[in-house]
Amino acid sequence: MAMVAARAGVSGQTVSRVVNDSPRVDPETRARVETAMAELDYRPHRAARALRTGRSQTIGLVVTTLATVGNSRMLQATAEAAAERGYALTLVTASNGVAAAFESLAEQEVDGAIVLNEASAQVATVERPRGLRLVVVDAAVDAGFVSVHSDHAGGAAAATAHLLAQGHVAVHHVAGPADSFAAAERERGWRETLVAAGADAPAPVRGDWSAESGYAAGVALDAASAVFCANDQMALGVLRALADSGRRVPEDVAVIGFDDVPDAANYRPPLTTIRQDFAALAHRAVEALVAEIEGGSVAAGPVIVPTSLIERASVR
Repeated sequence: MAMVAARAGVSGQTVSRVVNDSPRVDPETRARVETAMAELDYRPHRAARALRTGRSQTIGLVVTTLATVGNSRMLQATAEAAAERGYALTLVTASNGVAAAFESLAEQEVDGAIVLNEASAQVATVERPRGLRLVVVDAAVDAGFVSVHSDHAGGAAAATAHLLAQGHVAVHHVAGPADSFAAAERERGWRETLVAAGADAPAPVRGDWSAESGYAAGVALDAASAVFCANDQMALGVLRALADSGRRVPEDVAVIGFDDVPDAANYRPPLTTIRQDFAALAHRAVEALVAEIEGGSVAAGPVIVPTSLIERASVR
């Protein structure tokens, strides 16, 4: 840092301000310091900074699996959002439970952690290390942490209302796992919309997020004219089951998914679905966690990210 200061003709304190992105440096001086840093190949020493500030500039991400589309997309989006704020990301799988994952993160002295989806259900039942700041994605509101989630119920309501508007008397539902917050919210939005419209809510057929379980559900729903699936992968299985039985989509059966995975536009037919904004979800989660870490304003209630209906050819 002293060498950078000498090359740029400034004080060591000014270099420190540039490194820490302080607004108290005029643009010309900042550019001169950054040029000196580049010429000397200077990199801030993370361990030294942690000793000085008491923060490691690292956050943890806890997942149970990366096999699901939502979790893998959230991993990428969270890594990008953290990097934009100058934080590194440490990934921990909860294969031995969330409590063990928290202990691992505490040993690595992360500043805080984000817990994703399936792992979120375990958070309320375990004791986390003292001082570990926490943001949970897809969890019921709890006083001990900030909750961030997509508007699952609102998206499901939009999908169901869209099918009812096409003249379908009954809308069947391929639901996600019973212990999933997101699945429960999507089922709630579907059910409440049917009740409000005076329509019966058929018993949902439950899957496990996989296309295979969607195929089994599609076989079971041999009399349905409209199906709302809790995710796009299960919708893919439903489409195959309908094709195998000789039923056409959308002529005989209308199908809507949830997530808007990158391949959804290339399903046959292209899938009408509810889009989750994974980038916005990750940014809001990182934003909430950094606010806790750095003493900023923390959300008083759940942070809910809007969803949107994407119309394609699987619904007339």
